[in-house]
Amino acid sequence: MNIGIYSIIGGVLALLSGLTVGYLLNLLLTNKKISSARSRAENLLTEAKNKAQDLLLEAKNNSLKTLEETKRVEEERHQQLVRIENILAKRESELDVKAKDMDKERQNITAKVTEIGELKSELEIKLQTQNLELQKIAGFKKEEARDVLFRNLEEEYKNELVEKMRKFEQSNKEETDKKAREILASAIQRYAGSHIADAMTTVVSLPSDEIKGKIIGKEGRNIKTIERLTGVDIIIDDTPEVLVVSGFDPVRRQIAKLAIDKLIADGRIHPARIEEMIEKAKQEINEKIKQAGETALFEVGAGAVDPRLTYLLGRLAFRTSFGQNVLLHSIEMAHLSGMLAAEIGANVMVAKKGALFHDIGKAVDHEVQGTHVEIGRKILQKFGIEEKIIAAMEAHHEEYPYSTLESRIVQAADAISGARPGARRDTVEIYLKRLEDLERIANSFEGVEKSYAIQAGRELRIFVTPTKVDDLSAMKLARDIAKKIESEMKYPGEIKVNVIRETRAIEYAR
Repeated sequence: MNIGIYSIIGGVLALLSGLTVGYLLNLLLTNKKISSARSRAENLLTEAKNKAQDLLLEAKNNSLKTLEETKRVEEERHQQLVRIENILAKRESELDVKAKDMDKERQNITAKVTEIGELKSELEIKLQTQNLELQKIAGFKKEEARDVLFRNLEEEYKNELVEKMRKFEQSNKEETDKKAREILASAIQRYAGSHIADAMTTVVSLPSDEIKGKIIGKEGRNIKTIERLTGVDIIIDDTPEVLVVSGFDPVRRQIAKLAIDKLIADGRIHPARIEEMIEKAKQEINEKIKQAGETALFEVGAGAVDPRLTYLLGRLAFRTSFGQNVLLHSIEMAHLSGMLAAEIGANVMVAKKGALFHDIGKAVDHEVQGTHVEIGRKILQKFGIEEKIIAAMEAHHEEYPYSTLESRIVQAADAISGARPGARRDTVEIYLKRLEDLERIANSFEGVEKSYAIQAGRELRIFVTPTKVDDLSAMKLARDIAKKIESEMKYPGEIKVNVIRETRAIEYAR
């Protein structure tokens, strides 16, 4: 038993000694680690202090360099300011001298103006005195004496004056007319386009007469639906295998024709299908309008413009004026304007664009109040078109003055395009009204015996009473009648005013 107790005590002592030795060893290792860490910390601190000193020295050196550079720049600026101050002082002294000289000149001029005013007053007084003395001597007032003098001179030199005026007008007219004819003939000859007037109806071909009944529908509901949705008149008569779409708006006629063609191809013709096909036809026509505008711009070489303006230009393909397709008319004008501008040295591109867009207002003139010229001006201004192009287009109907050479070129191209044979179709009523107006204007002048509008209204032949109208008055009469026709009438091309004065002496031999 004692042996067991001793064994336990020995084990406990051994355990305690082991724990003590382990603790001592652990303490020794910990002290070494702490010593090593302290040594590394001291090394890092020393290294950091060294780097800080290096950076501080470098910063001091940079500061010294910056300070020296700043001082040098400041010195240069100071010297520059000194030079500028010297120059300004010199100029200020020069300006003072010039100001003094100008004051002296101003005083001299003022004195001279005063002197001239006094002399002018004296001359006016003397002139009035002389006029009063002359009026007393002659027994006429100033206005009466002037009228008498001019009348006597006119009577004395009338024949000579008329002859010189004729020679002057004839020589200038022959030369300018010859040059103008050459330029116009060259432009017209170089551009050869089609000039066929558009009709106000569109013919739709049918595969058979049986389809007419389907188009009419029960109690006419199909044809009424087409007319209501498109705004045109559908004419079905006894003509075999055709029907006629009638309407003043070419876009509506084309939509109706396209929709009818689609319905015939589909075979199902009823109000619901008609609405669907008309909607598809409208979309196709809108695409064609866009393509027409792009094609016109490309053909003329005008370059790209706003897509909305291109669409408005394309709408002119479905617009007519006196039976003439407006887009084709505009394209033709653009080519003619470009040729004319090149001949006389004007801006070719401005003339072309002014001609191409001259009728752009007609694309929406049925929707917007105002003349198509005024509407066109607003449209072009909205889309940022240059002012010189707007100035070229706005005067083609003389609503605005001819502010540029290109504006006159556009007006001339408009007259050429509209006056081509077959380009436009006037109604009989308009044609007769124009002839009546021409003769009415001529007969409104004093001394006119009779007048005749001939050559389809291209010439106005006027016979005057020889006892009331002399040669000089006949020339004035022709000019006055031409001006009145220009101001009161609208017509394509030009009208020749021909005043005829003849004296006949009749005697009988018995």
